[in-house]
Amino acid sequence: MDFTLYNTLTRRKELFKPLRPGMAGIYTCGPTVYLYAHIGNMRTYVFEDGLVRSLKFLGFGVKRVMNITDVGHLVSDADTGEDKMELGARREGKSAWDIAKFYTEAFFKDFKALNCLMPEVLCPATDYIKEMTDLVAALEKKGFTYRIADGIYFDTAKLPDYGKLAGKSHIEGIREGARVEVNAEKRNPADFALWKFSAPEEKRQMEWPSPWGTGFPGWHLECSAMAMRHLGETIDIHCGGEDHVAVHHTNEIAQSEAATGKPFANYWLHGRFLIMGDTGKMSKSAGGFLTVSSLPEKGYDPLAYRYYCFQTHYRKQLEFTWTGVEAAARGLDGLRSLAGRLKEEVAGPVPAADRGAKYFQDFSLALADDVNLPEAMAVLWETLKDHSIPAPRRLAFALAAEEVLALDLFAEKKGGELPAELSALIKEREAARKAKDFKRSDELRKALSDKGVLIEDTPKGTTWKHTRG
Repeated sequence: MDFTLYNTLTRRKELFKPLRPGMAGIYTCGPTVYLYAHIGNMRTYVFEDGLVRSLKFLGFGVKRVMNITDVGHLVSDADTGEDKMELGARREGKSAWDIAKFYTEAFFKDFKALNCLMPEVLCPATDYIKEMTDLVAALEKKGFTYRIADGIYFDTAKLPDYGKLAGKSHIEGIREGARVEVNAEKRNPADFALWKFSAPEEKRQMEWPSPWGTGFPGWHLECSAMAMRHLGETIDIHCGGEDHVAVHHTNEIAQSEAATGKPFANYWLHGRFLIMGDTGKMSKSAGGFLTVSSLPEKGYDPLAYRYYCFQTHYRKQLEFTWTGVEAAARGLDGLRSLAGRLKEEVAGPVPAADRGAKYFQDFSLALADDVNLPEAMAVLWETLKDHSIPAPRRLAFALAAEEVLALDLFAEKKGGELPAELSALIKEREAARKAKDFKRSDELRKALSDKGVLIEDTPKGTTWKHTRG
């Protein structure tokens, strides 16, 4: 089955043709581990997980590489300001290394709570300093670098197609200083740091010797060095959020292609922002952002957020509201109820999924059409409710679809005995739901969550599990 992807570089859908037949090499930009990842960040990782699972479902092998940015990401796109890791260390009174360890572990706790598959290769930037300095040396040898007071910079004027990912008009804006603040020593406003020098008056926690002086790598440099180390000089697919197009991914392309003379990535995929109503894009710098742990605190299974993400295509902006999360939680409950009833109905062994059936083909075609998970979800809903299809075949299809959706459709329910007070709240909530009083239902869900109980609706009533030990 043909697999098409929307390529940001060419601005059109293209047939996916991997460098190695049947094998997809994917690089996905990972977290900067100076603070918790917010749910806007996690939307990108859910999309990437959907891509990986779709490729595997359609028969591709996948090698996914993801970086952990634990040094070099400054607070400004202009290569100025403090390193975010040093900023986090000062904020919490810990070492930068301890900050990196803590927030890396926190990220993967949330990552796994959303049922995202672990990448085949994880790359902490601090483990690849040699690869980075080797890349700078290669660029220096080819004449693409120059030195100023604070570091070694890439000369964008020497690369004729610089900015092809973002587009000519955007790059002209950068060159006029509209996006990146002007450093008087830079030859061009769009030029970017490959290696930053430690300031003479400071002792950084994270710094290394190099042929140019003690310092640390530029943020863009890290991804190029690590991607090429594990996937080769040209890779199949590079993913990230839409905020990476204009500067980060543009600069990755420039330094990689200048060094090798080859295309850096054949397909560029970017997820759109999650926005918070009238406040716009969720951002750590603005404060008040939501994390995955905010979901069980409000009484929601984190997978309700995964379901929420799957209701909108990754190339469309998604607005976050708690009303939307509640609707997604009800939708997930309903889908699990359908799957649960099928499992109870089917006695004996489950047959293999019928890959030739129309519903299976429709599901596969949705995935193969630029990872159209909203359409794939619709096919699953329609199939599970279609009683003209024998129950064993519907169950087999649901089990196959779960390999992609990963919504725990068949997870064992956790329950048991609760104190009378909490049991009464659950019964009251069930009554509110039957009466379609969703406002009261939400209030009771929150009240239960505040007492450490996460509830889930099933055909046999409401089950519960503890959200904290």
